[in-house]
Amino acid sequence: MGLTDLAAGLQAAGVTIYSTGGTRTHLQQSGIEVEDVAEYTGFPEMLDGRVKTLHPRIFAGILARRDRDDHLAKLDEHDIEPFDIVVVNLYPFAATAARLGSTREECVEQIDIGGPSLVRAAAKNQNDVVIATSPEQYSEIIEQLDTLGGTTLELRRRLAAEAFEHTATYDRSIADYLSGDHVSGEFPGTMNVSLRRKAQLRYGENPHQRAALYSDPSERSANLVSARQISGKELSYNNLLDLDAALEIVRSFAEPAASVMKHNNPCGAATDLTLVDAVEKAMAGDPLSAFGSVIGLNRTVDIKTAELLCEPGLFIEAIVAPDFEAGAVGLLTTRPKWKDNVRLMQVGRLDTLGPKFSRRFISGGMLVQDADRMTSSPLQWKTVTETEVDDDLWDDISFGWEMVRHVKSNAIVLAKETALIGVGAGQMSRVDSVEISIDKAGDRADGAILASDAFFPFPDSIELAAKAGIIAIVQPGGSRRDDEVIAACDEFEIPMVFTGRRHFKH
Repeated sequence: MGLTDLAAGLQAAGVTIYSTGGTRTHLQQSGIEVEDVAEYTGFPEMLDGRVKTLHPRIFAGILARRDRDDHLAKLDEHDIEPFDIVVVNLYPFAATAARLGSTREECVEQIDIGGPSLVRAAAKNQNDVVIATSPEQYSEIIEQLDTLGGTTLELRRRLAAEAFEHTATYDRSIADYLSGDHVSGEFPGTMNVSLRRKAQLRYGENPHQRAALYSDPSERSANLVSARQISGKELSYNNLLDLDAALEIVRSFAEPAASVMKHNNPCGAATDLTLVDAVEKAMAGDPLSAFGSVIGLNRTVDIKTAELLCEPGLFIEAIVAPDFEAGAVGLLTTRPKWKDNVRLMQVGRLDTLGPKFSRRFISGGMLVQDADRMTSSPLQWKTVTETEVDDDLWDDISFGWEMVRHVKSNAIVLAKETALIGVGAGQMSRVDSVEISIDKAGDRADGAILASDAFFPFPDSIELAAKAGIIAIVQPGGSRRDDEVIAACDEFEIPMVFTGRRHFKH
């Protein structure tokens, strides 16, 4: 239900409507009878609309208690109407601040003054006044007016709580924006998280856990919470985690890229000249694990890519991409056995990175850190072995180094032809991760490169890599035993590159 629908319902219920400026004009053009606030107050709108409703005749009518004879007498004395319903849509500050290219002046002009004041006044007088701050509330208000001739105290109290939550979120977004230029040091002295519940999920990681999805109105980049679901069943808690991780991988590549996620780790990923070729390589990374996976793509899903994903034997839970061609949607939702059960998530252009900070709640508080987005170039890396890197291996080395930061530590990835062919994730020892990645790759390990998210504490991992046919290794370096590890590489004539940067992910 929109504002015009609400106004029509109020008018049908015999409610006199007062409004200002553009809203009044819009309602009148829709055939709604609306009184002009400026005529009612006897005070014109001024300062380019900055002053409209800030007047005693408005606020006294909202704040007057109906159970106080002295309050009602004052209204009569000054010919003030009591207002029973207040409807406010605040200026879109957060949306303006989130829009790329918005200037500080444009954002400041979207700081609403009168609106929050009206909201707070009506919410304070909740025993007598209804406050509506979202179109989602309109239908319930009209339904009670139609059936009860008024609203219940229970509804008014709930709407009042939602109203104060609304203004708190609004003020928080303004404070965060304005403090951005004035924070001393790397992190603010206080950090407030203001989120809005978007959905109640079926359950959490397990059926016995309740779960919900909350949105961050300050988030500017393409993301899962603001994405448009084109088709499919309701997203689960685990779907959202995996789709977010899949999106994070592909947005870090300029070339057409695909990622295949299972249990929040990539079991396949690749880049290529076309999206369909990248998807084919990514799905071949670990076909067994890819069954029931979610897929991330950084290009519009075309018909060729959709046809590949519709091949028999595949089962895909969800796909996230900037967009989907209509024909691709038709194929994905009708041809495979899973048909329209697959969740297709359209996130829009991936031309901006994700959040600047990563946040994680722990008991008693929250950990905040810079997001692991600092890029590095092979020109900044150092080959530390006597054996030099073949020029045709640098694409695989760069791909492997980019991928390893998306894998849970201890992390090892094997890559060949800019495709992920083996992953060792989340193991307690690095050599275990090496063994798992080699086992996953099988014969394909021969001729692959190996990337490690942190240094090798011992040369045992190098020996395993050499036996598997690994032909280059990239790692941060920095161990007390670097010399031993380098010597092992020289013994097997495997070039090793130090990047000087660690990529733990816990």
